[in-house]
Amino acid sequence: MAGRARGSGGGGEALRVVARCRPLSRREEAAGCERIVELEAGLGRVSIRNPRAAPGEPPKTFTFDAVYDAGSRQAELYDESVRPLVDAVLRGFNGTVLAYGQTGTGKTYTMQGSWAEPEKRGVIPSAFEHIFTHISRSQNQQYLVRASYLEIYQEEIRDLLAKDPGKKLELKESPETGVYIKDLSSFVTKNVKEIEHVMNLGSQARAVGSTNMNEYSSRSHAIFLITVECSETGPDGEEHIRVGKLNLVDLAGSERQGKMGAHGERPKEASKINLSLSALGNVISALVDGRSTHIPYRDSKLTRLLQDSLGGNAKTIMVATLGPASHSYDESLSTLRFANRAKNIKNKPRVNEDPKDTLLREFQEEIVRLKAQLEKRGMLGKKRRRSSRRKKAVDGESATENEGEDDNEDGLEKNMENYLKEQKERLEEEKAAIQDDHSLVSEEKQKLLEEKEKMIEDLRKEQEATELLATKYKAMESKLLIGGRTIMDHTNEQQKMLELKRQEIAEQKRREREMQQEMLLRDEETMELRETYTSLQQEVEIKTKKLKKLYAKLQAVKAEIQDQHDEYIRVRQDLEEAQNEQMRELKLKAPRKRRFGPTTPSGSVCTASNYFIQYLKITAQTRINISAFS
Repeated sequence: MAGRARGSGGGGEALRVVARCRPLSRREEAAGCERIVELEAGLGRVSIRNPRAAPGEPPKTFTFDAVYDAGSRQAELYDESVRPLVDAVLRGFNGTVLAYGQTGTGKTYTMQGSWAEPEKRGVIPSAFEHIFTHISRSQNQQYLVRASYLEIYQEEIRDLLAKDPGKKLELKESPETGVYIKDLSSFVTKNVKEIEHVMNLGSQARAVGSTNMNEYSSRSHAIFLITVECSETGPDGEEHIRVGKLNLVDLAGSERQGKMGAHGERPKEASKINLSLSALGNVISALVDGRSTHIPYRDSKLTRLLQDSLGGNAKTIMVATLGPASHSYDESLSTLRFANRAKNIKNKPRVNEDPKDTLLREFQEEIVRLKAQLEKRGMLGKKRRRSSRRKKAVDGESATENEGEDDNEDGLEKNMENYLKEQKERLEEEKAAIQDDHSLVSEEKQKLLEEKEKMIEDLRKEQEATELLATKYKAMESKLLIGGRTIMDHTNEQQKMLELKRQEIAEQKRREREMQQEMLLRDEETMELRETYTSLQQEVEIKTKKLKKLYAKLQAVKAEIQDQHDEYIRVRQDLEEAQNEQMRELKLKAPRKRRFGPTTPSGSVCTASNYFIQYLKITAQTRINISAFS
């Protein structure tokens, strides 16, 4: 986002990572699967046990900013982890909430939840409520809220709110706005009901399908984008605009081809999903590795769109969702490793202040222009506006603000009706006077009557134009949200106090968790300094224990290396399968139209050299993904 920016200072802000584990499903319980994932919410720690490990092998442990077990509530996750980020978006920062994990682990439930039940509403509906509640409580500020919804299906960007959701959209980049999507729909929304309607319309067009791992599996990456523009008078007396963008990202789940058990389009979809998630992993690895000079954002549409969210101008939260069952060990461990790498990313968020491409400024300028045109036509009388200001001065501005708006609309219509009525009556009177005037010659009388008829017709056209102008003026003005119009009662004040208390509790929990993690680290570092030995034998015993402990760590590291190697082999096999599948499609499509000039999948003429180039591209991309993973 272009414009003047106020940096957050320092060397950047770490990407926050939280982990959430769902309960065992009925299918897993019926199959006799054991629970292998344990969470310690107080320490922000996740432990995963290998069901195939030898007896005595310790579980693998990971530490995150927060963890939420199967009994956690949706509101708890939102208040503790997401609410501070949405508050930052309302102050003009960019923000991203990213749900990552294996298919069927609860990403969509975490992001959307059950809309009908307040206690089960996910991050997205809670963010809607949060944004519009904040706007209603603000004072002396104007807001404009826009919503867009898109999906990335098989590496194609689709607009879920367009009349033709199947149309492919293009990614563009400009120096002022950065990466953007050309022709993406954007709808101005004025309340929670309207933005929920936009969300529901888009969700109906999203690609979903059934696999062995999830009955309603998302087959695409979905991004719901909310843009909040705020106009406020600064200390210099001029209007300043801040723009915050909130990306709510529900990624498609990673899945093994063998476990998926689907046919037709499903394996092809899974291949594209896994390739884009591999590209995301490569970007994270390059960002964490201080030696990398190139970040491969351009390897996929997903990473290109999330360029600001990963190492750029945004505050980002990743929610890593886990399956607790023993048969999901490999996938859960892969998710934990992925999230553990991501928490080392440093972003550089800053306030987007006075950017050039704000729609709010365009709306304000258009309203001023329409208002000037209406005043010129005599539709907005100065007398009425002076009386409105006198009324505010006597009764208090806050008490009559809504009344002033109603008076403005009613007075506008009344002035317009009175003006046009007077003009019409005057012309009718002049027309009647001409007809009654017997001193005029018939030709002259006819000419004057025609002139008056033309004037009446012009008046009718002016009436239609004025009505259209007034309608446009009111429509434009209604799209701007003015803060402080719905918090004049005691109930809303109490609700505000309750939310502040919830925020304080969530902040206190977060500080306690950070302090406990810090204490554990310090205890480990200072344990050796505290130790004293009363005899040589005691020193031998203590150091023998230390040696055994270090040997156990060495064995754990060796097991980790073996696990990484096994994971590498599995990913390589998946990528090779994807490569073979693409080569089979290419071979099938190439000779089919040889007589008439064969074509490649992109539609170009398929000569022998083009076919060889396609083969090299696919092979090179596969090798890049494999080498980056290793």
